[in-house]
Amino acid sequence: MSKRSKLAGKHAADAPHGAASLSEAKAWMAAREITEIECTVPDLAGVARGKIMPASKFFSSPVMNLPLSVFLQTISGEYPSYEGLVDSVVADSDLVLEPDFSTLCSVPWAQDPTAQMIHDAFHRDGRPVEIAPRNVLKHIINLYAAKGWKPVVAPEIEFYLVEPNTDPDYPLKPPVGRSGRPEIGRQSYSIQAVNEFDALFEDIYDYSEAQGLEIDTLIHEDGAAQMEINLRHGDPLVLADQVFLFKRTIREAALAHKIYATFMAKPIANEPGSAMHIHQSVISTQTGKNIFSDDEGDPTPEFFSFLAGHQKYLPAVMCILAPYVNSYRRLTRDSMAPINLQWGYDNRTAGLRVPPSTPAARRVENRVPSSDANPYLVIAASLACGYLGMVEGLRATDPLEGDAKDLDFDLPRGLLEAVAAFEEAEPLAEVLGKRFVATYAAVKQAEFETFMRVISPWEREYLLLNV
Repeated sequence: MSKRSKLAGKHAADAPHGAASLSEAKAWMAAREITEIECTVPDLAGVARGKIMPASKFFSSPVMNLPLSVFLQTISGEYPSYEGLVDSVVADSDLVLEPDFSTLCSVPWAQDPTAQMIHDAFHRDGRPVEIAPRNVLKHIINLYAAKGWKPVVAPEIEFYLVEPNTDPDYPLKPPVGRSGRPEIGRQSYSIQAVNEFDALFEDIYDYSEAQGLEIDTLIHEDGAAQMEINLRHGDPLVLADQVFLFKRTIREAALAHKIYATFMAKPIANEPGSAMHIHQSVISTQTGKNIFSDDEGDPTPEFFSFLAGHQKYLPAVMCILAPYVNSYRRLTRDSMAPINLQWGYDNRTAGLRVPPSTPAARRVENRVPSSDANPYLVIAASLACGYLGMVEGLRATDPLEGDAKDLDFDLPRGLLEAVAAFEEAEPLAEVLGKRFVATYAAVKQAEFETFMRVISPWEREYLLLNV
């Protein structure tokens, strides 16, 4: 049996990861002779921040400190003004980061026996840090719980394999596979095209199994050397953790094969963009049944209100779903990405798709987010839209039966427009947190200003001698 087949039939709970307490974590690491541990926390971009320390030091003091600025840093390493974003006398005071022992797993690509663990951020008085992405998602999950609901999600993450590129002025190219030739045309769903990088994907599966990460399927997407990995449905926080770890796992495995793996939304000009589709359903905590279907198997008012919440509020969370200037290059009429807020049954041209399923598995697929998004924030934002739709009793439009590609744009066309909509949506600020909204908007505005300082090849090509 192949490594992939073995993993496909293995539940993540059976994999060697997770602990319930400090003592269990200590025993877990001792059994594997772990010498170092990576203590990580996801920042606003979904980048792993933290510290690496000897295992002995970790167990002598498992709580670590990092400055508040880890949640204020832009993707280029700069910071917006702290004014109005923090209320501490010391603007960049230390936070307390506590380990979530359930996330304990190995770092299979490390040279020495190494473990990793995701941490949660708290203020010194014990309050959760409102702007920490993991806490934002936890808050949304708690809002659902207060209504007797439990959201269930299943992410799909697209990415490109490209040749190593050390000069950002040069376009990216597909890598050379085992045949000795790069892809020159699109090979959607091609098994042979995946087999070109079989050794790389064997490593990805091995690394995933070692971390207890559960891959549902792997396919070749539309673009040249564009792949997609689908994860099994489950708890939103667990799945966000898995996407967070998967992104790093895929990049590390690719680097070992002298290939780059990129989650940029639009890395290659004439190829499709990369998405992070989010499948969503909601379970009643009292009955254990999907609230999107009634006893006869028909869709419920909650189902249509969940859809309507996305139709109303998705434009206001676009700066989370499409967080960078590059993200909006994916959202064009001539691409496979949605540009509107229509919904339809098994209609991939709409922004919101209802896949074919049994009544128990009825769900909504949000096809708008790009793969560069922070998984914690994109899941939180999407669930927040559905939550508001249900609590406000919103009504969805009729389902779209035709092609949505030629309809008008319903979504912001650029980052600044998206940030402005985000800041103006008061109901979203109430559920996501006003401090988070202000901080995230400030970081995105700072990133846009950094982008505006860069002169692009297009400008040199068309303006240098013509204007």
